[in-house]
Amino acid sequence: MGRKILFITTDQQRYDALGCNGGRIARTPVADSLAAAGINYRRAYNQNTVCMPARSTMITGQYVRTHGVFSNGVPLPLDAPSVAAWLHDRAGYRTALIGKAHFEPMFDPAGRWAENCMGREGAHGPHRGFDWMELAMHGPMASFHYSMWLRENYPAEVGGFVTMLSGTAGGDSGAPEVAYNPVPREHYHTDWVADRTIAYLRTLSPGDDWFVWMSFPDPHHPWDPPASEARRINWRDLDLPPGHPGSREKIEKILANKPRHWLDWYQGRFRNEEGGAWNFVPCQMTHDQVREINALVHVQNELIDRACGRVLAAVAARGWDADTDVFFTTDHGELQGDFGLLFKGPYHVDALMRVPLIWRPAPSAKLSAAEVSEPVGHLDLAPTFCAIAGAPIPDWMQGSALPTAAGSPRERAITEWDSQFAQLGMHLRSIYRDGFVCTVYEPSTRGTGFDLSLAYQALRIETPLPDIRYDGTEGELYDLREDPLQWRNLWNDAGHARLKSDLIADLYGHLPPERTPRLTVDAPA
Repeated sequence: MGRKILFITTDQQRYDALGCNGGRIARTPVADSLAAAGINYRRAYNQNTVCMPARSTMITGQYVRTHGVFSNGVPLPLDAPSVAAWLHDRAGYRTALIGKAHFEPMFDPAGRWAENCMGREGAHGPHRGFDWMELAMHGPMASFHYSMWLRENYPAEVGGFVTMLSGTAGGDSGAPEVAYNPVPREHYHTDWVADRTIAYLRTLSPGDDWFVWMSFPDPHHPWDPPASEARRINWRDLDLPPGHPGSREKIEKILANKPRHWLDWYQGRFRNEEGGAWNFVPCQMTHDQVREINALVHVQNELIDRACGRVLAAVAARGWDADTDVFFTTDHGELQGDFGLLFKGPYHVDALMRVPLIWRPAPSAKLSAAEVSEPVGHLDLAPTFCAIAGAPIPDWMQGSALPTAAGSPRERAITEWDSQFAQLGMHLRSIYRDGFVCTVYEPSTRGTGFDLSLAYQALRIETPLPDIRYDGTEGELYDLREDPLQWRNLWNDAGHARLKSDLIADLYGHLPPERTPRLTVDAPA
């Protein structure tokens, strides 16, 4: 009999959201206790900074260019390898995913993809190797199980949620996608995901081996937690986050030393459709709005932590705790005021690439608590699950089992970005190694991907389409030991030219070949 695996993910959560990672606002005692008893990876990186590519790496254990989901809107092929299927078929595990999946585009009015139809059809799988799926997104959108449950049982509560990507002003400060949601806490999707996970665990026999992926939609925008909880942190008491330069003058000075789309987004000449609301202009965001958003993010993080505590208590009540490995991570981070910006997108800095990753091994494994500073990645999760289950690590997994102690030979982590929209055509390749982050901007392309002009026509947007083109000479280089906030771009610094060349060669020397034929963008997100 193997060990049980509880895989907890959040959505768009920063590394420093947790107390064990330096967070000073949100109270996260459950995650902190997992870190204290387990292994806290101080330099864990995703392989892409948006949802679908990052999650596809988690389930396949592959680099983005191998599984092919290079952006949101590119569905993971149904025949793609799945660690859930591998554990199910090779090790006899019961498998479930409860919460946010997002291996398939969520904008799906025609019902093309199974994830978006299960709730309406009353189906629960099997799908992608999971015996059981109960799915949720960011509020009562589309036909996910949570959406159907809320509409059918509490229809009066549906209107309290903010529409994602709307940029709707709300809250006390008029911040985008902020609301004090009248939904009761027990009906909010965070508690629903925990409740449904506990309910699933109750269906299992005492001797079952299981792999349960519990996936919370928060703290991804919209920031609309239950009003009963939202005031637990007073935004007026908060300072600006450390990564916020403090004034427009300082922000523009910092961004002017980065590739052009940084400053152009801040000043409103570029719209970051791939990572946030199309109508959001960062320079118009007030300091109070930054504070209010941060306060609500902290509240969402606290609610997730409490929900995790309830599920872990249920695991212990079944007598499983001694044989259960618990993992906690997220798909990508959030700018959350850093550089005066918000949301995510083609911005390869630690706010988006560096993620919390905690592994609390089952006590029966008798592994010592540790902090690991060598770089690891999301693609190492699937091989680790296999090792725990006693299943062979298949050749199609490109990572390796996570180190259990400091001092491993790990040297690098790689993160990629490719635009999904035909008019943008950005291609970023980043490597973290030896305390430096180096990002290469490959030459821009045009005409490949979803045509933004169609969306602009539908939304009656008259402002020009983005027209930023890189020729392959641009890039970013940061010394995280001297400049942890990544305010000083060393790309053109002569004193770092040799190091830059070495990092670029290392980056391309470890990137696998790109999947052919290239998958297509089938939806906006």
